[in-house]
Amino acid sequence: MASTIVWLRDDLRLDDNPALVAAASLPDPLTVVYILDEVSPGIRPLGGAAKWWLHHSLSALAADLESNGSRLLLRRGGAASVIRELAEQTAAGAIFWNRRYGLPERTLDAGIKEWATEQGIDATSHQANLLFEPWTVRTGTGGPYKVFTPFWRSCLAGAEPRPPAGSPAQFPKPATVSGSVPAGDDLDSWGLLPRSPDWSGGLAEAWTPGEEGAHRRLEDFLDGPVEEYGTGRDVPGVEGTSRLSPYLRFGEISPFRIWHALRERFPRHAPADVGIFRSELGWREFCWQLLYENPGLATENYRPEFDRFAWQTPSAAELAAWQQGRTGYPLVDAGMRQLWQTGWMHNRVRMAAASFLVKNLLADWRLGEAWFWDTLVDADPASNPANWQWVAGSGADASPYFRIFNPVTQSKKFDAGGRYLRGFIPELAALDDSAVHEPWKNPAAAPNYPGPLVGLQESRERALESYQQLKAT
Repeated sequence: MASTIVWLRDDLRLDDNPALVAAASLPDPLTVVYILDEVSPGIRPLGGAAKWWLHHSLSALAADLESNGSRLLLRRGGAASVIRELAEQTAAGAIFWNRRYGLPERTLDAGIKEWATEQGIDATSHQANLLFEPWTVRTGTGGPYKVFTPFWRSCLAGAEPRPPAGSPAQFPKPATVSGSVPAGDDLDSWGLLPRSPDWSGGLAEAWTPGEEGAHRRLEDFLDGPVEEYGTGRDVPGVEGTSRLSPYLRFGEISPFRIWHALRERFPRHAPADVGIFRSELGWREFCWQLLYENPGLATENYRPEFDRFAWQTPSAAELAAWQQGRTGYPLVDAGMRQLWQTGWMHNRVRMAAASFLVKNLLADWRLGEAWFWDTLVDADPASNPANWQWVAGSGADASPYFRIFNPVTQSKKFDAGGRYLRGFIPELAALDDSAVHEPWKNPAAAPNYPGPLVGLQESRERALESYQQLKAT
């Protein structure tokens, strides 16, 4: 008897999973497989925080499948060889997956599809994780957009994203080999969780990976913050954002489900704040188009003139001070400590922390991108490099290089009472609301907090001079 394979990747959910729905509609025995591929050419290994999330996400998915009479098979290695071996073992007649958009992933998928076709195996891909696939959003001349606003305007002018499908009504029995299900790896054997030391306690307190956690997070957002998102998203000391980004990154919830949940909640006249949140979904789509068109986005300047920019190499002490939240500037330090403790950082603070590294320290944006890749639970191959290049000025639709975030001005404006600052920097607890933003002015009240790593004015002038030199060459 022929069988069917569903190959899951960044789509770890049952709800609105087109590949899984298509496979489950067939009567043939089903194998649902996840492959930890860290060896195929160009595939970027996950960072430490993402590995922690993946472990718990796979555990949750396995439990969900088992409760529906199915099973999650885990295997490690090059995906092409694993899929071939599994197809041969289970006499597969069809393979389903949801599309990916990075060049190494597309190349790998195309090779597997070509092999499957040669073997007489039906290999079918589906749209699952982007509302608007990159090649469907084009300028009037047929090229990709380089500026977000017209990109998003074009998306909104097109057809409404499809309604989400539910979970499969039922699952075929698992495929077997000689009467037994195919052998797979034990999740613990992959070593995705930190052990020596285990730094994940804060992540576990902050997050519930898995599909159930994703839908609960969406409901909490719709029940409150979404209607004040336009202002609330800028205030790091309150729950003003959706915090859906890691769930989207691992595909535990689909953007179609989020899009139509907003439609259902606001069927007639949605507040302007809802439109602002939708545009954040749009920025995610824009980042994926950038990666689709520019495969080297994490390592190459989008604007090639920045290849001539005079980045400075920070000392080991300077880089460590930024990474560990010891720069002497409370907003930057609170953000970097939040990142280390929870695997996430408020977006307003991300911009300030990134600006400090690339502009006040003149460090190459790739240093920051690599650190965020390792420490963020929501770091994906598109948004992480695109956002770093946006801050650095080297990216598409980038923040002008002369826009340098002042962390003192930013914290006074968006965390006036110091709630966010004190929440992650206990050394500042004794300072009042006016002093907490500039603790170097009252060092006796915060003796354990470091002084400023660099002067804001001097480092700003140095950055602007470097930018002017770039323009002149």
